Amino acid sequence: MTSAQTPGSQVPPNAPGGDVPRHVAIIMDGNNRWARARGLSGVRGHHAGVEAVRAVIRRAAERGVETLTLFAFSSENWRRPEAEVRALMELFLIALKREVKKLHANGIRLSVIGDRSAFSASIQKYIVRAEEMTRDNSRMHLVVAANYGGHWDITRAARRLAERAAVGGIDPAAISEKSVQDELCLAQEAPVDLCIRTSGEQRISNFLLWQMAYAELYFTPLLWPDFDGAALDLAIDDFRRRQRRFGMTDEQIEAQGA
Repeated sequence: MTSAQTPGSQVPPNAPGGDVPRHVAIIMDGNNRWARARGLSGVRGHHAGVEAVRAVIRRAAERGVETLTLFAFSSENWRRPEAEVRALMELFLIALKREVKKLHANGIRLSVIGDRSAFSASIQKYIVRAEEMTRDNSRMHLVVAANYGGHWDITRAARRLAERAAVGGIDPAAISEKSVQDELCLAQEAPVDLCIRTSGEQRISNFLLWQMAYAELYFTPLLWPDFDGAALDLAIDDFRRRQRRFGMTDEQIEAQGA
């Protein structure tokens, strides 16, 4: 398994053996390649990917991850073949109908981030139902990013601030990083500590651009349907071995740990 390192996330820095990441984000990639390698349709690959989702949610909750954000459908994925997009929407709706009660029974809160306006009325209805059913759960927060893009998220935040400034609700000179962050999706969540991408690709593909400013990046050649709880353990263990500097020197890090 391969991985790549970048500067770390929020406070405090994690030395070897440090805490489990509070917020893990995963770019679930490789369903189609997994299916093609087995002579199956792409849709079968997405169905297999759902099994991986179940396994990873279970293990993340067991490991004490506070927030798990899964990149299910990007704002760019609408460019895929129409039949595949239609199948993905059907799978999304089925998952909302069948999986939410299991999440609720296990104390997991579900939120969906992204532009919901492009989804069918039925999908939007079940998203609202799922969020309402699980909103008081506290074991883990599962976030599904659907029709989401980091550019969209930041642009929406800028638009909201501009609208407030236009009516005198905020002084433009007073807009700060916190002002922007407060308008973003996941404003109330800890920044991403660890971002995992499967299938060997090494890019973040417009995912949580603001929230991953200091995330550790971990890339694995495993295709998403092959990623399971044990694979998540390896990613978390790799994260725990990294020294996270947050712009500081080694000497400063050592002094903090003294």
